[in-house]
Amino acid sequence: MKKIIGYLLSIAIAISVMIDGFIIFLKGGRQTQATQNSSSLTSNKSQCRSTSTQFKDGTYTGKSTKTKWGDVQVQATIKNGKISVINVLKYPDTNGHSKNINAKALPIYKSEALSAQSSKIQHISGATVTFGGFTGSLQDVLNKAKNTNNSNPSA
Repeated sequence: MKKIIGYLLSIAIAISVMIDGFIIFLKGGRQTQATQNSSSLTSNKSQCRSTSTQFKDGTYTGKSTKTKWGDVQVQATIKNGKISVINVLKYPDTNGHSKNINAKALPIYKSEALSAQSSKIQHISGATVTFGGFTGSLQDVLNKAKNTNNSNPSA
């Protein structure tokens, strides 16, 4: 009898998790998650700003970072020593699910990276693969922008 109750409880929890996932990704509940991520980063932002270095002005293209679902590549413009614009050149978009996730996650990742002036941002639940590609490519951009001997910023 205990095993049956255990199985039923496990099934109920699994259904609950699937319903939450449906609400978050398909019904626009993402705003709540984004707000939570944003508020949890508030304390990290001041820490990132205090340790960030000035970057050399220019437009830099990061390496294309391979992920499980496809490559991610970003380009950033540095103006007055700070990241002013981040463009995502490549991202996983081979299916509707990837397009949906990235349409919601990439603007948040870009906004957080601009606020933090760093690639050290928190990932969004459900977009961890894109997070790895985004932060990897962005960190490559920042490494290039820190290198003052770099004579060709667009490389």
